Amino acid sequence: MPSQVNLVLTTEEQAMLAGANGPAVAMCMRIIVGVANANGAEKLIEIESAHADGTLYHGEAGLDFTEKLVALGGKVKVRTTTNVGSLDLLHPDLVHGDKTLMEHGRRLMDAHIALGCEPTWSCAPYQAGHRPAFGTHVAWAESNAIAFVNSVLGARSDRYGDFLDLSAAVTGRVPFGGLHHDAARKAVLVLDFSQIDSKMFAEDAAWAALGVILGNRAGTRVAAMVGLPGDLSDGGVTEDRLKGMGATGASAGGVGLFHVVGITPEAPTLEAIVAPSAEYVVMTAEDVRQARDQLSTTASDKLDAVSLGTPHFSIAEFRALAEVIGDGPKFAEYIDFYISTSRDVMSRAKDLGYLDIFLAAGGRVLTDTCTYVTPVMSTNVKNVMTNSGKWAWYAPGNLGIDTVLGSLSECVASARAGRVVRDESLWS
Repeated sequence: MPSQVNLVLTTEEQAMLAGANGPAVAMCMRIIVGVANANGAEKLIEIESAHADGTLYHGEAGLDFTEKLVALGGKVKVRTTTNVGSLDLLHPDLVHGDKTLMEHGRRLMDAHIALGCEPTWSCAPYQAGHRPAFGTHVAWAESNAIAFVNSVLGARSDRYGDFLDLSAAVTGRVPFGGLHHDAARKAVLVLDFSQIDSKMFAEDAAWAALGVILGNRAGTRVAAMVGLPGDLSDGGVTEDRLKGMGATGASAGGVGLFHVVGITPEAPTLEAIVAPSAEYVVMTAEDVRQARDQLSTTASDKLDAVSLGTPHFSIAEFRALAEVIGDGPKFAEYIDFYISTSRDVMSRAKDLGYLDIFLAAGGRVLTDTCTYVTPVMSTNVKNVMTNSGKWAWYAPGNLGIDTVLGSLSECVASARAGRVVRDESLWS
């Protein structure tokens, strides 16, 4: 239980709570103040931006709350981007949900626009220009986005979810607690990968496995990772690999912040970010292989579909995919190959020619949502391959299917062959 601390509000905040800025602000302030009191925060702090996660329709409560804010005249006070919704508004024929999902999902998305949110409809707003500066305080929701904005960008967000994210956006305030504090950002766990041959990290699937290790070992704690290759030519870190690792860590555990020493902005050295008496664990190649295997629920080589883009596919990933596809054969006719991405990235991929290469090979692109949260895939699909640790973690439970984790090149080779193709020598 947090210690009892008296929350002190500024004169402006007291007026907001009392209704001086309208009923929508007052309602949101009651939520912010209630959370602050529950968590023992001593004050509220201003934020520079927000990312709203409640855009995905899960039931009446979220829709009622958002439409109530609209009815009360609410408007966001800071820049607020939107997470994925329940529909692909650009490709509506791809989604085959029931009437309630289709109607209420659209109303929920419309309500966020009415509040003044940006229609990014992406779990990766950082790929569409929403990149808060180092050290700034923000209120981001959606687990991968929280991990990314804290870890890769070095901005400061605690874990915000539905209702609290919009309340922060409307008031421009959050409780001063959690990962907004310096002390809470210190690593209490150190994972050492220096004993592992860097060649194991040459494929993106290894970084999904690292995310499983991170989530399993850290839980909700802050971890520092040492010994990972920084040289890209030797299988090193890229922004997309950090994105994928953080997303998987936030799925397998509750990771909101991680440090990669020598790579992420708060961790030039281990000494800079490690807490006193931190736990220290040396990892092995077998640990990575076992983590990889947690993301595959079948050993069968049967394949029905491939799904990439969880979190949403980036321009760099489109470029890499186009290079792998090249002028080779099309995907097998009976394999559905999906990429989930944002409108912004899709448009840029189109301009650069990457999207056309994928579509010509027989692929399908999904925007505004994602294949593991929205009914897109055929009910006949049973075995799906992906290079995304987050997708592999959630899809079996969400969709009732089996997953196989592979690299980007293995996903393409499998789609062409019509069966699972993996190079196990990468893991030897």
